[in-house]
Amino acid sequence: MKIAIVAGALAAALPAPSPAYLFWVKPDFTGAPVRGDEPGIADPLPGATPAEIQANLVWTLRAALNVAALQCQFAPTLMTVRNYNTVISQHGEELTRAYVTVGNYFRRTAGKNWQRLFDSYSTRSYNGLSTMHAQYGFCETAGQIGKIALDAPRGQFHSIAETNMRAVRNSLVPKGDRLMTLTYLTPAKIPLDDSCWDKKGRLKKQCWQG
Repeated sequence: MKIAIVAGALAAALPAPSPAYLFWVKPDFTGAPVRGDEPGIADPLPGATPAEIQANLVWTLRAALNVAALQCQFAPTLMTVRNYNTVISQHGEELTRAYVTVGNYFRRTAGKNWQRLFDSYSTRSYNGLSTMHAQYGFCETAGQIGKIALDAPRGQFHSIAETNMRAVRNSLVPKGDRLMTLTYLTPAKIPLDDSCWDKKGRLKKQCWQG
């Protein structure tokens, strides 16, 4: 009897899955909000002002959505191309302001070489967001963030970047479907101890994890 209901028991024990298209149960890529000058979030701008740090973060998230529009077309349900184009239209004023602010940072700090260094910065930003082995996680995450950005009022794209940029970075680390956890609980490993089952015959979480 216990073996017969194990699939339902495991489903009940698993956290409720977030909406996903490329996973049965999406890996958890969430993270704490950022300012933009934390290591590994955006390409560093030494000596940047708070406004320049925020602009760098905004422009980096835009780059992430741009990369997703280019690399994630194998999954049209994510609508990464439509999302990106609409984000550019809806948040264009804020994005343009961020671009100008980052450009002015290089003008201020690099003198005559500012354009070359600005171009190198742009290349590094794109290269740092391109992935092959973690493509599913990145595309799923970028697709969801694009939809969130569409619901954000104009002038609030920076808030989306602050809240979600760490998730973008986390999604660039390959992770498997959380449902794959169940493969480690074969019938031979199903716990038969009564303490592992509740009154409704469901496997307790601490037992299937252990």
